[in-house]
Amino acid sequence: MALAGIYSALRIAGGTLATQRILCLGAGEAATGICDLIVSAMAADGLDEAQARGRCWLFDSRGLVVASRSDLAEHKKPYAHAHARIADFVAAVEALQPTAIIGVAAVGGTFTQPVLEAMARINRRPIVFALSNPTAKSECTAEQAYRWTGGRAVFACGSPFDPVQLKGRTFVPRQGNNSYIFPGVGLGVWASGAERVTNDMFLAAARTLAQQVTKKDLDQGSIYPALARIRSVSAHIAAAVAGVAFKRGLASRPKPARLLPHIRKQMYEPKYRSYV
Repeated sequence: MALAGIYSALRIAGGTLATQRILCLGAGEAATGICDLIVSAMAADGLDEAQARGRCWLFDSRGLVVASRSDLAEHKKPYAHAHARIADFVAAVEALQPTAIIGVAAVGGTFTQPVLEAMARINRRPIVFALSNPTAKSECTAEQAYRWTGGRAVFACGSPFDPVQLKGRTFVPRQGNNSYIFPGVGLGVWASGAERVTNDMFLAAARTLAQQVTKKDLDQGSIYPALARIRSVSAHIAAAVAGVAFKRGLASRPKPARLLPHIRKQMYEPKYRSYV
């Protein structure tokens, strides 16, 4: 889901995935999982894996995750790079100059005005993902993200926020929610009879989700499709995941002649009959 958001954000901000520098606020399994998939995507685009890891940074409750720290859990160590220790998040932003900050620490209000102003000073279109929920734990609100960056943030949230009016524009933030991914992945695995679920499948899911974002979505600042389209989005993701299973020889079922129509036929369609 987060990788899909980065792909969509780059359609607004420009640049390539391989040139991004990611700073996660939070260093738990969510942060390292996001970084692992971003690294896989960068490597698939031709970047050396070590270089790709070097473009992803973590910041935990004790500061920037760096190689000189002796208090690091095992899952953080692949992202512990050589750098001076930094205890303050805005100082880390100033030092590393990330193109994207991703909040997954569930600590409310941590994307402060100085943090967002720094991101806007460093980047023409700063990518800001405040993914923690519920709303009380969101790193910033949608209004703060847009207002403190002068309307230039490419924003996604983990909690629901209303549209924001600023400088004559209406920004429509959308939630980066795993409900965009899991139904399609599960359906694709089931429909193909995949024997394993692989990283390639999640990469295909991320790319496909990003492809479902329309120009109209992007023009209003939305980097995910409307949830009203979730069944169609899930069908396309399922077809992409099943396609990987068939291509990699992981499918235990015969490949249909037309994959997407076959996937649609497998989807449960609730129909209710009135007995009144």
